[in-house]
Amino acid sequence: MDLSDIRREYCKDGLRRSTLPSEPIELFEIWLQQAVTAKLTDPTAMTVATVDESGQPFQRIVLLKHFDKNGFVFFTNLGSRKAQHIQEHKKVSLHFPWHPLERQVHITGVAEKLSIAENVKYFSSRPKESQIAAWASKQSCRITARSALEGKFLELKQKFAQGEIPVPTFWGGFRIKVETIEFWQGGEHRLHDRFLYTDQHQSEWNIERLAP
Repeated sequence: MDLSDIRREYCKDGLRRSTLPSEPIELFEIWLQQAVTAKLTDPTAMTVATVDESGQPFQRIVLLKHFDKNGFVFFTNLGSRKAQHIQEHKKVSLHFPWHPLERQVHITGVAEKLSIAENVKYFSSRPKESQIAAWASKQSCRITARSALEGKFLELKQKFAQGEIPVPTFWGGFRIKVETIEFWQGGEHRLHDRFLYTDQHQSEWNIERLAP
């Protein structure tokens, strides 16, 4: 299969320094809302990149569950591969690929665990089946067959048939404290617009245009 001729022009929009807000979260919120309004599939889906003890990078897609000036939040099994990586190397990269809008957002930062209260609040808001699935899956561990996973799910569904489901001690969230955010807008002739916000650690952001 020849991939060399698969290409298209990017011409939906542009990005100019004079129109950028001083705070990157403001622009991120606008872009996310536009992704939702455009009915993009999984607009909150983001790639989370981590590295293991040998420096080998790993990526996976998770769903963004909250964001504000304090950071970007997602939840996972605390025994999962990504959580184990974060335990060793707290620097994380996030990536939002909004292809139909010809946009990307790339974030770098440091991960920190959420409080128990924050974990409980979100876990309680999940559908009951998702709560049970969190208990049933030892994320990233090898299993013999899907039937073993389904059997455990049914067993726990019966166990938790009545009353509230407690939050597993091995499940919780991470907040990525932002260090940089890059906004990428596709441009004609591959002359894309890229702007990098860098945290100055004084409630101020340095903004630079990057070459495409």
